[in-house]
Amino acid sequence: MSQDALSELGTPGTLRAGINLSNTLLVSGTGPNGDPQGVAPDIVAALAQHLGVAAAFTTYPTPGEVADGVARNEWDIALIAEDPDRAETIGFCDAYVEIEATYLVPGDSPFQKVEDVDRPGVRIAVSARSAYDLYLARTLKHAELCRAKGLPGAMELYRSEKLDALAGLVPALQDCAPDLPASRIIPGRYTTVRQAIGTQPGKDALRDAVNAFLAEAKSSGLIANLIDKHGVTGKVQVATAA
Repeated sequence: MSQDALSELGTPGTLRAGINLSNTLLVSGTGPNGDPQGVAPDIVAALAQHLGVAAAFTTYPTPGEVADGVARNEWDIALIAEDPDRAETIGFCDAYVEIEATYLVPGDSPFQKVEDVDRPGVRIAVSARSAYDLYLARTLKHAELCRAKGLPGAMELYRSEKLDALAGLVPALQDCAPDLPASRIIPGRYTTVRQAIGTQPGKDALRDAVNAFLAEAKSSGLIANLIDKHGVTGKVQVATAA
């Protein structure tokens, strides 16, 4: 393995990984030693083994806080959705999985397609600083985003304020639906969130090493096997080429 990549690690011999705990599709819980478990942590472990170093996890409650960690040199890599706004401070490698995002709306809502939601006066609950919040903030022309901390907070805001829609990842909205009677999920998607590995800016050798690992992990079936192992088959897909 390239010594240049290893020399770019903040702690010699250790790959420090920032992990977003709020994406339960990719982080399903914690192990006996307190380390996170799931698709994302397993990818970190495999990457660390590939590099010949130890893995160390720094966990965050939201993706926005993961992104903030780059300025404090808290991680070497971060597993977080790629986004143009985040790319201003994070060097993104290839995506490893992708997840569709849409809206949940009241059962009697007139909205039938995702395009219907972007109207004047429409209020949408959204998890603050999530990848789909950043996307919607750039693309919506009329509807208003109402932000809360995490999807549970956005769901409560949607319910308590009787908002017009709840934005989220399709599998997460499907899990929320039983707790929101008389609601339905709009078919289709307004975006596909691509979960990627990011590095600190200027760590070009490390980014190249991560990209080489991801190409092998996709072609060998490693990522597909991890999706099956953690029971999220059909909810997340191996990312295609951008």
